[in-house]
Amino acid sequence: MSELPGDLLYTSEHEWLRKEDDGSITIGITDHAQAALGDLVYVELPEVGQEVTAGGEMAVVESVKAASDVYSPLSGEVIAVNDELADDPQKINSDPYGDGWIARVRPEGESEETMTPDEYQEFLDELED
Repeated sequence: MSELPGDLLYTSEHEWLRKEDDGSITIGITDHAQAALGDLVYVELPEVGQEVTAGGEMAVVESVKAASDVYSPLSGEVIAVNDELADDPQKINSDPYGDGWIARVRPEGESEETMTPDEYQEFLDELED
């Protein structure tokens, strides 16, 4: 079972969202997603200033197994990216909810449907059945 921090929201595409004190939203991929991908070797980050759309592609993570799109769970402007991932993409593997964050977005409008940690765990349990 994956560790699910209680202060985050989750999506069915296995992204997590954390609301920051300034109103921005930090986004990353879940422990479940990084475990399924395996050792990450490359991360294509969005550009600061880029507009992202809820449900649209925001980044790409590539592992020894496969490449996978990371979808933005909300619309808005990218205001920061985790540049450390360029040199050390495995930060996502080792700390997906901390140092492995991908981008911070200033939200505009509605976000995609999100789940609480309990709802996301139920979703994961259903996937395994």
